[in-house]
Amino acid sequence: MYKELTISNLLNLNETIAAVAFEGCTYPWEVLSKIKDVILQIGPTLSKEEYDNPQEGIWIAKSAKVAASASINGPVIIGKNAEVRHCAFIRGSAIVGEDAVVGNSTELKNVILFNKVQVPHFNYVGDSILGYGSHMGAGCITSNVKSDKSLVKVKVEDEIIETGLKKFGAILGDNVEVGCNTVLNPGTVVGKNVNIYPLSMVRGYVKAGTIYKKAGEIVAKH
Repeated sequence: MYKELTISNLLNLNETIAAVAFEGCTYPWEVLSKIKDVILQIGPTLSKEEYDNPQEGIWIAKSAKVAASASINGPVIIGKNAEVRHCAFIRGSAIVGEDAVVGNSTELKNVILFNKVQVPHFNYVGDSILGYGSHMGAGCITSNVKSDKSLVKVKVEDEIIETGLKKFGAILGDNVEVGCNTVLNPGTVVGKNVNIYPLSMVRGYVKAGTIYKKAGEIVAKH
């Protein structure tokens, strides 16, 4: 087992409505195939006083702000006090946490955004999990399919972990800051409290508590 990549070392499960999805899993990417079913499991249990159910498979907190121009396809849960802005495109199988922001022209597909996550400007987040309080700068994307369509692997130093997944974007631990116009390549895992410089191209595992300046130049925070 690679301890630094385990769910308990990356994510605070008290900060998502979807904690049940992580039960029985060791690594967070194991949850990606369960997101749709978990939404359909949780949705009907949500308080009708706190959540609207405007159509089948869609639950939106009454305190959330959703732009009229946003496109929302189920299954989806949008949490309390979340904000979904102009022309956001939620393709389905998405959980948007409490106080989270999904910005203008941002696209989500098969994702869990923990509470207070911000993807506020021109982002693509697919087949990914973003931990509590993480933020993606304008134009950041998760690339979720390899160019040769082979199965995604996670690289940790000189070791390779097979995921068995064709589609797997990125896992961001809690309180990660991703600089503008960064690409997170398939199978990227970023530890807690990491800052990534703008215009970066990231792959593999980025150790918690570091600053990613560029490939081969990752320094500890002081």
